[in-house]
Amino acid sequence: MIKFLYALLFTILPITELRVGMPLAINYALENNIPVMLVFLIIVFLNILVVFFIFFFLDKIHLTLMKFKIYNKLFNLYLKKIQKKIDKFEKKHQEIGFIALILFVAIPLPGTGAWTGSLLSWILGLDRKKSILAIAIGIMLAGLFIFLASLGFFNYFY
Repeated sequence: MIKFLYALLFTILPITELRVGMPLAINYALENNIPVMLVFLIIVFLNILVVFFIFFFLDKIHLTLMKFKIYNKLFNLYLKKIQKKIDKFEKKHQEIGFIALILFVAIPLPGTGAWTGSLLSWILGLDRKKSILAIAIGIMLAGLFIFLASLGFFNYFY
């Protein structure tokens, strides 16, 4: 059971997200004869649920924390670091923002996913409902890709 809890924890953390949580959960499910589809749904749902927490944090808690010098400094350093990437992304994908956000979140690499997609949406001031939908679709696509990879599906193509 502790392995499954680790999988859930990795699913909600930035950087690791479901890219790490899904394979751990699938492995646990296979070892313990738990339906893998149920585990897939739990991991994807949990990762989508994180999006609401991120937006809540950015909308409410972030403003309070900005009053603290160290938080303000760290946030501004992080913002400067990703501002170039944001500008480049925005210029290239402005017309197709919804699809671009889906694809950005769906790419199963560190630095892409629900956390970064939500932050991008918030910084760019994108429509919240459309952003949540795009991020959720991206999470489902990434989850499906990782799910299939975890089950060895792509080994059939070698």
